[in-house]
Amino acid sequence: MSGGRTRPRRSGTTVGEINLFRYVPRDSPVHRLWAGTKVVGLVSVGIAVSLRPTWGGELLVLGALVGAMALARVPVGALPRFPRWFFIGVGITLFSAVLAGGKPDVHLGRTTLAVGGVDEWFRFTLLVVVLIGSTALVGWTTRGADLTPALATLVSPARLIKVPVDEVATVVALAVRCMPLLVDELRTMAAARRVRNPPPPQTLRQLGAEINDVLVTALVSAARRAQEMADAIEARGGVGTVVRSRPRLRTIEVVAWLVTAGLVTGTILL
Repeated sequence: MSGGRTRPRRSGTTVGEINLFRYVPRDSPVHRLWAGTKVVGLVSVGIAVSLRPTWGGELLVLGALVGAMALARVPVGALPRFPRWFFIGVGITLFSAVLAGGKPDVHLGRTTLAVGGVDEWFRFTLLVVVLIGSTALVGWTTRGADLTPALATLVSPARLIKVPVDEVATVVALAVRCMPLLVDELRTMAAARRVRNPPPPQTLRQLGAEINDVLVTALVSAARRAQEMADAIEARGGVGTVVRSRPRLRTIEVVAWLVTAGLVTGTILL
């Protein structure tokens, strides 16, 4: 008899694995690049494609991103697997873009369709994919221990205006390294909530209360994690002095700088 059994939930309702800032060990040219080179490339190309979000520029950066991922031999398992509700939300935004209309117009017989909103939606979606993918590539191919010295070198000119370079570099590096911890904490919280098997919200008020509970729990968990990390840093004597790293003049570094310059120039001109 199956009356006393509980049907397992489908995997589509669970929180997918999101590994955007987890280092993937490989021996590839992208991994051997200096961390500062990858950070400069990410920031410069990201600014260029954000200021000039054209189809040509975005496709150019997307092609370079796919080539870099193939060169870095990033496994398919590192790619994030989003839950079903994420794709439902994307579909809703696409439907809203279809209703928005706008030029240009497409004539199908006696019917005229305004596809301007759809064009803007696809262009913005591609921009988001390119920016997130570029950030993920840097996280997959860069060790957290290499990021702090590289950032200290990149922002070292700010010492002239009395900017605490070591502290800024340490804070940024800690924020990046803590992202996987935050994702793990959210995944644990979601699993604990599924074990409780709460009834689904029936009204907007109940949905708002559920979202409020989740956000409060996430904030409390993040604050607790931050306090634990602060206590650990204090026990080790504080931040200390960051040893700066410098790039070596190698062929791979020169090629990376030339590719970055070409992407920025192509994004601006296309």
